[in-house]
Amino acid sequence: MSGDIVKVKHPELQHGPRGNIGGDGAFTTRQLARLDEAITLSSRETGLVFSVYVGELKAPTRAHAEALFERLTDESVLLAVSPGQRTLHIVTGPASARRLPNRSCALAALAMRGAFGNGDLTNGLVTGLRMLADAAGNV
Repeated sequence: MSGDIVKVKHPELQHGPRGNIGGDGAFTTRQLARLDEAITLSSRETGLVFSVYVGELKAPTRAHAEALFERLTDESVLLAVSPGQRTLHIVTGPASARRLPNRSCALAALAMRGAFGNGDLTNGLVTGLRMLADAAGNV
């Protein structure tokens, strides 16, 4: 399974050869292409499986993000973002957590929140993926 961009506002992760890209107009075609490229490059460079979920998270939001992660592998990293709830969770598995300590995830989250605060969801996600990939290092 490769990194996935999930359908915006879809309640659960969807998997496909490149993930379900599209949605309800929250992202333009150009933004989706940027996200897909960032996920692909991050996954290829690190050997980890990066996935992004954008949509509503049920309360408690961390538990929902972890439930979404259960569908992924131990080598996965999930960025779960709910813009309407102003919530961001980075979930790692046992294998990916060895390469991405909490400090690295916190720094990536801080950078993403800065972009999100400026109304730039796409750039925030791309920045977060790049920072996490850099922290994890090459395969």
